[in-house]
Amino acid sequence: MNKAASTIAQQLALMQLSDSFFPSGSFTLSHGLESLVQENKLRSPIDLQTFLRLLLRNKVGPTDVVALIHAYRGSAIGDLEAVRQADAQLFAQTLIEKTRETQRKSGRALLAIATSTWQDSQLEILEKDVAKGEINCLHPIIFAVVGRVANLSERNTVLAFLHSFVTGLLGAAIRLSVIGHIQAQKVLLNLATDIEETYQNATSLKLSEMWSCTPAIDLAQMRHQKLTHRLFAS
Repeated sequence: MNKAASTIAQQLALMQLSDSFFPSGSFTLSHGLESLVQENKLRSPIDLQTFLRLLLRNKVGPTDVVALIHAYRGSAIGDLEAVRQADAQLFAQTLIEKTRETQRKSGRALLAIATSTWQDSQLEILEKDVAKGEINCLHPIIFAVVGRVANLSERNTVLAFLHSFVTGLLGAAIRLSVIGHIQAQKVLLNLATDIEETYQNATSLKLSEMWSCTPAIDLAQMRHQKLTHRLFAS
């Protein structure tokens, strides 16, 4: 495969992993959005943009993305112990039980799809680890390995992950009637700088430096399971 063909293959893999068509199960999550909407605490595109910006900068970026980066780097050098360590640290850092549960479910769904799509020894080993209960199989960790398997760079793997995360929540907002499709595209464009800076800020953090601070959103996630009517798993 020549360089141009290789670049095109990588670009197509980037689009495949970041597309909501890719069935990892993450589209079933609202991350507390459904609670806030039902409680009339999030009502406008501006509210939604603030919600997404807080998640990116104060939660997903300094936790999920940091763990993803370290898992990717471990996978890139064939160090699956580093991948397992990132998985364990992220599990310990994720304090909300429902979030841990949904991360595990979507991670296992992603791993099952990846092993059916790509041939790679690391994916096979991780499947055995899951069967033996030796890894939590959290979604950001598996996404990191899949990005490496698909020959994406660390940067593009993170961007695919964040794009998928944001578009999944925009889709949830549309289903909850917070915004329409055109407004969702405007919000996505407005968050481009936040997505880029989320990656840049996470690149230098150690696993031990992961942090999050979104108390209102965390409480909304905890209240979600008590809602009378629910469209989403979280």
